[in-house]
Amino acid sequence: MTPRRNAVPAQQAVEDAEFAGLAHARSRADILAALHATADGLTTADAADRLTNTGPNRLPAPPHRSPLVRFLAQFNNVLIYILIAAAVLKAILGSWVDAAVIGAAAIINSVVGYLQEGKAEKALDSIRDMLSVSARVLRDGQWVDVDAEKLVPGDVVRIGSGDRIPADLRLLEVNNLRVEESALTGESVPAAKSVTHVESDAGLGDRTSMVYSGTIVAAGTGVGVVTATGTATEIGRIQTLISEVEGIDTPLTRKLAQFGRQLSVLILGMAAVMLVIGRLIHQFSIEDLISAAIGFAVAAIPEGLPAVVTVTLALGVQQMARRNAITRKLPAVEALGSVTVICSDKTGTLTQNEMTVRTVVTARHHYAVTGAGYAPHGDIELDGAPADLGDHPDLTVLVVAMALCNDSRLTETDGHWRVVGEPTEGALRALAHKASVEAPMRRLAEIPFESAHKFMVTLDEASDGHRWLHVKGAPDRLLERSGTQLRSGVAEPLDRDFWHARVEELSAQGLRVLAAARRPAGTADGVDPSDVDAGLEFVGIVGIVDPPRPEAVAAIANCHSAGIRVKMITGDHVGTATAIAREMGIVEGPKPTALTGADLQSMSQPRLREVVGKVDVFARTSPEHKLRIVSALQAEGDVVAMTGDGVNDAPALTRADIGVAMGVKGTEATKEAAGIVLADDNFATIERAVEEGRRIYDNIRKSVLFLLPTNGSQALVILVAVLFGFALPLQPVQILWVNLVTGVTLALALVFEKAEDGLMNRPPRPADQPVVRLVDVSMIALVSVLVAGAALAIFFIAQAHGQPLAVAQTAAVNMLAMGQLAYLFNCRFVSTTSLRPAALRGNPWVWRMAGALLVLQLVFIYVPFMNSWFHTAPITVLGWAVALGFSVVIFLVVEAAKAVGLRLGY
Repeated sequence: MTPRRNAVPAQQAVEDAEFAGLAHARSRADILAALHATADGLTTADAADRLTNTGPNRLPAPPHRSPLVRFLAQFNNVLIYILIAAAVLKAILGSWVDAAVIGAAAIINSVVGYLQEGKAEKALDSIRDMLSVSARVLRDGQWVDVDAEKLVPGDVVRIGSGDRIPADLRLLEVNNLRVEESALTGESVPAAKSVTHVESDAGLGDRTSMVYSGTIVAAGTGVGVVTATGTATEIGRIQTLISEVEGIDTPLTRKLAQFGRQLSVLILGMAAVMLVIGRLIHQFSIEDLISAAIGFAVAAIPEGLPAVVTVTLALGVQQMARRNAITRKLPAVEALGSVTVICSDKTGTLTQNEMTVRTVVTARHHYAVTGAGYAPHGDIELDGAPADLGDHPDLTVLVVAMALCNDSRLTETDGHWRVVGEPTEGALRALAHKASVEAPMRRLAEIPFESAHKFMVTLDEASDGHRWLHVKGAPDRLLERSGTQLRSGVAEPLDRDFWHARVEELSAQGLRVLAAARRPAGTADGVDPSDVDAGLEFVGIVGIVDPPRPEAVAAIANCHSAGIRVKMITGDHVGTATAIAREMGIVEGPKPTALTGADLQSMSQPRLREVVGKVDVFARTSPEHKLRIVSALQAEGDVVAMTGDGVNDAPALTRADIGVAMGVKGTEATKEAAGIVLADDNFATIERAVEEGRRIYDNIRKSVLFLLPTNGSQALVILVAVLFGFALPLQPVQILWVNLVTGVTLALALVFEKAEDGLMNRPPRPADQPVVRLVDVSMIALVSVLVAGAALAIFFIAQAHGQPLAVAQTAAVNMLAMGQLAYLFNCRFVSTTSLRPAALRGNPWVWRMAGALLVLQLVFIYVPFMNSWFHTAPITVLGWAVALGFSVVIFLVVEAAKAVGLRLGY
């Protein structure tokens, strides 16, 4: 490998990527040689030279679109193009009021879209904020503090408890070093580090010889040499993944875009036919034909639809917020309702991310421990009843040993218990509280836990002056040092086979197993590792787990009832992941299928697509693996929700149809990449949000089915007028009025409809199901014909009675509005009859919006300036009565059609 100071930037980038990917598998000597560095660090001049080639140790700021570009992008819609063209043509013809009204509709729609645009770009900024700001570096033979941005490959860095790692480091020295890497690996406990290199194909969580930028030192100290900085680091690679991932439109977004394209083609095609017929058959003037074509286009375009969808989603956001699901991107609300697969991280999402003692085993008994997390609430039970420590001396000795050989403490803040220290030791401290065990002993000396010997020793003195050595650690290390075991308070020969069987039994359940032992210390004032080489009295073992959230278990069962599959994707070990998945009901059977990151690495994407639907547990995964899994599911037609809390989840959250981040324990990068953030970090909240999403989609569909006959009836009126050569019954601005006023009032009433019975017992709707199904087209056509026929009838009745054209047109507009009001009650229950009292109650907004419509119509018809703007004129009471009579007929005919459809099974 050539010296980095002499490498050209492009060459060096390749070398950095290759080197950073293999540093964990090289010895310390090889690492230093490859970096042209020594354990004494770099000189200031050499570091400056390397900094020129490598660049600063920071992640580049992501590109951002300017506000103007973002606003103009909102106009990129075929239907908006048609509206703008209509406004321009009206302006050319001198109809400035009409042009202004039509143009305003297009601008208002775009402003709403601009204001509701998500902030996903901040995900990259959030990752940049995770980097350390300073570092302790060996330069010119002296330890100095330097800006972390000035670190270069080859620098020797010292790290200690509480430090944020400033760059990717290959460890040279460690002293009881443990690093919190859950943001990268998903593991719930800090990873113990060593200086020994590992296999080249080791997963990120198994690279014990490395520490990575952005992670935090939980305990101990260490010295390492920088192997990668900036974008070459592991966290930089994740940022690159996020920037390269293309977001996926939600199902509703795709369906509405497809519907808009189809509708625009239909509108333009029918307008062209209408122009030809009007010109060749009826010899309309060019100006009249343009006005008729504009009127037809304005009539056919559902201007109110974007507003209705936006308001429906916005109100859904409020409903979900009350259920602890904070929505960052409006379409995410509806997308949850169509989800077919939820890919969930384990740690902190399905589990509590709080280590808990689940099982205690002594030579005499097997105890169960209730309660979860660090809260000291619960009991140690034997056969379902709390165990009295006075009757169980072995249990007392075990709990005391675990409490004494412990450096953690528990604190309570606002009713929430937290651990100060190691999570595993926090679980043991909570166990002591549950047992109400006091350990009145004074610590005289200790041997801290180290990965080399895998145990911790304390020398403790009791109030009576007796001194004991207490040992806590890996069962195998303590068993090989023990000669006896404690049973009923009396020492007896050690039964190694018994204990090995118990350890295997607990490990198979996904529990982390720790053992405790003791021996008298006589008058010793200190402790040496050789003091515990033999002669220990083995007192028992405990099984520790990051427990599942109880409410998440019920939520997963509800998801399965709703036809939604739940898959666990975690960085944890496969045994732990499988055990938790089985306990939560994600998988069943003694040996469920699970894939590891190594399995995925050797599997092609086509092969992964074949098996991804059959596997529900993925363990030891990297960010790329999560991306591949989500992509494979989407390729198979699934609508995928991805949950997570670590920065390693951010790329997959960006790729998924809907990303769900944990709000309490999630990183800022994850929250910014997600569409929904859970305020309570509770998987059960996702299930409730899915139910809300389904209700929202149902209401959007009802609104669409309500609005389209409005446009269909108006377009039909214009089309009939041109085809038969009589005066236009509607002006373009009058049509726009009906579209907007019914959309703003009546359609919004459907937004507040409650969830239908059995909503979560039906399967997710197919991903390819259109917003408007074929069976809906017949109902839309029927209502369009009924309302258009009524409007034309009133128009001709008014003209037959000698009324001016403005009065006849106003009466026709009023008929359209009243007809839609009648149809609103039909739409409240799409799949059942509305001829029942329930159609008149249960949603007060129906009556509020009906009142608002009537008020707006009175203003439209009787206020002078509205008469000037919209070419309207006052109508008589008889005109109102006729419109209401036709509306009742429309309601009854539609209900009759619904009854026929229901009988035929539609």
